[in-house]
This record gives sequence, C-alpha cells and structure tokens, in this order.
Amino acid sequence: MSKYIESETLELKEKYSDTITKEIVSFLNSSGGTIIIGVKDNGIVVGVEKIDEVLRKISDIITSQIEPNPQDEISSELKFDDGKTIIVININKGQNHIYCNKKYGFSSSGCTIRIGTTCKEMTPEQIKIRYEKRFIDTEYMLKKRANSSALSFKELKIYYSEKGYHLDDQSFETNLNLKNEHGEYNLLAELLSDNNNIPFIFVKFKGTNKASISQRSDYGYSCLLTTYDKIKNRLQAENVSISDTTVRPRKDIFLFNYDCVNEAVLNALVHNDWTITEPQISMFEDRIEILSHGGLPSGMTKKQFFDGISKPRNTTLMRIFLNMGLTEHTGHGIPTIVNTYGEEAFEIEDNYIRCTIHFDKHVLDEIVIKNVGLNVGLNVGLNVGLTKTEKKVIQFLIGSSNLTSVELAEKVGVTKRTIERALKSLQEKNIIERIGSKRDGNWIVIK
Repeated sequence: MSKYIESETLELKEKYSDTITKEIVSFLNSSGGTIIIGVKDNGIVVGVEKIDEVLRKISDIITSQIEPNPQDEISSELKFDDGKTIIVININKGQNHIYCNKKYGFSSSGCTIRIGTTCKEMTPEQIKIRYEKRFIDTEYMLKKRANSSALSFKELKIYYSEKGYHLDDQSFETNLNLKNEHGEYNLLAELLSDNNNIPFIFVKFKGTNKASISQRSDYGYSCLLTTYDKIKNRLQAENVSISDTTVRPRKDIFLFNYDCVNEAVLNALVHNDWTITEPQISMFEDRIEILSHGGLPSGMTKKQFFDGISKPRNTTLMRIFLNMGLTEHTGHGIPTIVNTYGEEAFEIEDNYIRCTIHFDKHVLDEIVIKNVGLNVGLNVGLNVGLTKTEKKVIQFLIGSSNLTSVELAEKVGVTKRTIERALKSLQEKNIIERIGSKRDGNWIVIK
C-alpha cells in the first residue's frame, strides 16, 4: 500500500499546474494541509522535472497571486523518495479569516475551501461572513475621539432596519465599533451620527477652471449614508442626456457614465483619510473631479489598485457600506471606471487620489446650443434671413471660437463646402469676423 494517500489535508499532484493556486487558497481557508508535487493520485512517486522553474512559479503564487499575502503561512521543501525529487508545500491554517485568488477577487470563483479531497467554491454568504470577520479594530479613525460626546444615530438605525437588520439598542454601538477603547465616541461615530461638524462640499464652477464658482452646495453635517444619498441625487440631476434619433430603437446619450461616477464617489467615501479632511467633488463645464485624501492604502501598489484588489483604508466603514449594499468586496469599482475612461482618469499621489470623468462631447455640444440659442436669436436675428446651417454655425462659434470648417462640418452634419459658404455669407452680413490668420485665428460673433 502506498504511503501517500490523498485526504482532507493532503493533495497529490503528478506535476505542477496552475490549479495549485486554488488548492493553496483552499487549505488556507480550511485547516491547512500539504501539497506534494511529483506524486500521482495513486501514490506512485514520479519526481519533478525542472525543479528550479517549478519553485519559482510556486514562489510567485505565494507572493503575488493570493490576497491577503500568505507568506508567513506557507513553506516549501525538497524531499527525496525512491531516488526521485519531490516538492512538498506545507500550508498552515490562515491567520486571516478569508483568502482569495487575486485573479477572481473575493468571489465564489476566487474563494475556495477544502472539503474531503476536493476544493469547493464558497457561497456568497460564506464569503460575506468571513470577509467581515477580517475587519480588525486597528484603524486610527476608530481610536480618534469624536469632537462631540452628544451623538445620536437615529438615521443609521433606520438604514439598518430598512435592510432587515435587527440590532439591539444596547449592543448597536459596540457592534459597529462606534466607541474607542476608552468608551468614547470615535471619528467613525461622528461620521455616522445624525448631526456633526463634518461638511461635504459639491462645487460647480463656470468654465474649465476654478476661477469662478457657479454654485456651492454642502451636503454634510449629517449621517454619511444620508450625505451619500444627497450626492447621488445631485449627480443624477446633473447627468443630462440627449436622444440619438438616427438609430432604432432611440438611444439616450448621457453627459457622463453614472455608474462610473457613483463608483468614484463611493471609493472616495470609503477610502478617504477622514483624519485629514473630507473628500471633494468639483464639477466643471467639461468634467467632474472626485478627490479623496491619503493616497493609496499602505502596502498597495498602483497595479493592485487598477486590478481592483480590495484593500480598504477604513475597513469598518467599508463593512457598513457593504451591509447597506452600497458597495461590494469584489473590487470591481476601479476596473469599471478604467474600462470606460482609462487609467488616465486617475491621478495618484502620496497624499491624494483624484478621479476625473470627462463629459460626453456630443451632449456638451447640445448643451451649448440650448444655452446660447436664446441669446443668439436676440442678438443676431435668427429670424431675419439666416439659414438653418448659418444659425448652427453661430451657436457653435459662440461656444468655441477656434473651430475649423472641418470641425464645424462634423458638428453641424454637413459638408465642409457647405460650412465655408455659410461662413462667407455670415461675414458678408457682418455677423461674424475673422481675427488672425486662417490657421491660428478665431471667429468672433460681432452682432
């Protein structure tokens, strides 16, 4: 009888394969175990070829393909059996409550567990329970004392009640880590209280810089969940759309991708360093910027950030947003934004992260037409002998005076020759004037 028999704590592999990542994760999430490479399922020793290459691959898995990093839980060694070399990987039960294959994140595909001699995917509920147990009270915001000791949490309790949570009033504050080790309300409690001194500013600027403020709204001074609801409603109101009637069925084109902006706001709330100051949302004519403070969480690389590796700075706050169903632990938020707007949407510095979402050009053009249409009609007499093309040319030139005839043709939807005729006609009627050279000049609407 072979001395090697697969069991709940022993996995035999004839040769190396990529499934070893799944098997290591399964042992980490269970009671630990051993993987032997170079032994068939029936226990026959066949040995390992290209030992150095296999060891490098195993090392890469341990150091970069599993989250959280399990290096302290795993050791590997070479052994000799029947004159052949085998590789033995010893895996302890993980010190963390849950581990995953980074490629799939904290999903059922990424989180497996050892049952008998097989690896089984964990259910979403199992993942949720274990993931939340990862949260350890070491965050500074849990230790930092709140500015006020007279805090109430009626709104927070309503949110939890609406989600079906039945919380005991006596244990509510303890379960949500709202007090520090001295029994005082902490910064997290202040963020979630009904009334606080923490602002949250949404600023709308005229133009494309911060020279002139158009509108300033403050959605802070209340429970952070309520603040988020107000911000969400504001973003939905700002996200104007136009209808493309050239296709069937009709397609609505929005100023920005709401899902991406919403993810950027959620990330700013959860990952912001609240011990510095609150995040900021700035809206310009051509873009929206969401700024959070603190840079990347300690130990996170830019690659991990863009890959969607979940490593929240404020883990307890993250748990609350998870409970409310506002965010997920799969880390899909950043990849969602990158997929639509590219990595260039993010500016990552040591002390802040800025996400910039540029507006849809077609919608912006339509806004320009609607905003200037009335003034154009009053000032240049749209009803006194101008063609439809001439009217549109004036409207676009008011919005951007350096447009070329080619660009105008694309915007108006006519040929370059038609635009050139319209420009000549408007010049003859003394409605527009060319300032500067044909290449570097601008059009000026003079009436």
